[in-house]
Amino acid sequence: MSAREHLVTSMEQLQSLYGERMPASVIKEIDHINAHYRALIEAAPFVAVATCGPEGLDCSPKGDPAGFIRILDDKTLAIPDRPGNNRIDGFRNIVRDPRIALLFLIPGVGETLRVNGRASISVDPELMASFAINGKLPRCVLIVHVESAYFHCSKAIVRFML
Repeated sequence: MSAREHLVTSMEQLQSLYGERMPASVIKEIDHINAHYRALIEAAPFVAVATCGPEGLDCSPKGDPAGFIRILDDKTLAIPDRPGNNRIDGFRNIVRDPRIALLFLIPGVGETLRVNGRASISVDPELMASFAINGKLPRCVLIVHVESAYFHCSKAIVRFML
């Protein structure tokens, strides 16, 4: 028997392997940032930013002191981009495909927050100035238009820690 014979290659196979989604995992997904999700975002000093484009996928880390991601309104986030290695893989992807996924992590907290949406890149001088740290501006500000947001319980993090 070859390894290929053991691959899951259809939605039917996948569904039979896992069954139905847990109801609680579906009802906690919303299309905006509520008060609970706001608290998680404001406490997060780190976010993983995933994008896709013609050259493939990218997942880039972004971090700053907790609260560095600004909630402009309940459907819009702003993330400053600090100088780094200038690979800009994620930004190259966003210019051509605005889909984005964020995963917020908070040290010492098992729950994570996922946000999916569409992104754009802003160089608005006033917006950039509002993110200055010690007089240094970000290179740009990533604007994320929230389409879905939901938190994950701590099971995955707890399993990692064991």
